[in-house]
Amino acid sequence: MRELLRVDLNRLVYFAAVVETGGFTAAAERLGVAKAIVSQQVARLERELAVTLFTRTTRRVTLTEAGERLHADCLPSLVGMEQAIGRVGASQQAPRGLLRLTAPPDYAGSVIAPVIARLARQYPELQIELIASNEVMDLVESRIDVAIRLGWLKNSSLRAAALGDFEQWVVATPEYLARSVPVAAPQDLARQAWLSLTLLSAPLTWRFTHLLGDVQQVRMHGAIKVNSPQALHALLLNQAGIGVLPHYLVQADVAAGRLTRVLPDWQLPRGGIYAVYPASRHVPAKVRVLIDALREQLAPARLG
Repeated sequence: MRELLRVDLNRLVYFAAVVETGGFTAAAERLGVAKAIVSQQVARLERELAVTLFTRTTRRVTLTEAGERLHADCLPSLVGMEQAIGRVGASQQAPRGLLRLTAPPDYAGSVIAPVIARLARQYPELQIELIASNEVMDLVESRIDVAIRLGWLKNSSLRAAALGDFEQWVVATPEYLARSVPVAAPQDLARQAWLSLTLLSAPLTWRFTHLLGDVQQVRMHGAIKVNSPQALHALLLNQAGIGVLPHYLVQADVAAGRLTRVLPDWQLPRGGIYAVYPASRHVPAKVRVLIDALREQLAPARLG
């Protein structure tokens, strides 16, 4: 074993090429190097092993008994390594294997699910595991390929691909608005039954910007707090008050008349949508196709 460690295993590639092509010139052509390099590498391998691997004449090259044994023993390993390298290269071209991603539950259901359903049909060798969670998971420790994160990213060692953004809408049911104090400006929201989402860093303080440039900051008041966008959505539909949710969660309700967008001329800060993944020199094909599919999905939905 100690002797084997002093052998440069890279020289086996040159040795195998000579065996398979029948000569040093043909081996050099296959490997794309000078004939002298092939001869040099084989000679060094013979010195390291202290054996003669080829019998050389002016007309032909033949294996010695030691050369035949070495080739027979090494061939399966060399073939296996070539196949392994080929599989890794192929995985960079065609998505396959397990793709594990995580996303907030509300976004996982409304946006991510249709995308991964389409990817599963398009790439039958790709298996997908979607983890719907608001937890900011350690991607490396949890073996997560991609995390979809919304809002504003903190600095980290991870790579992030911007997918788009989303608006935040103030909404309530028509029934709630009919019986509450009229809302003509952001300051009027301070007198409403505000439903706050505790996942936010400042769920009761909001900065509004008018289309004409005016800015107002309002401190809300409300008795109900929740830690889930889905729960907030349900409370809104049950006329419990007024609140803010991402447009992708409520635009269907607004279009159907179940909810009303309040103060549409006043805008809240947009949030970013990002695909976050571990840093590496090469982005796997399964990650690339997911990011491309999400960008395609979100492009028509961006609000100007």
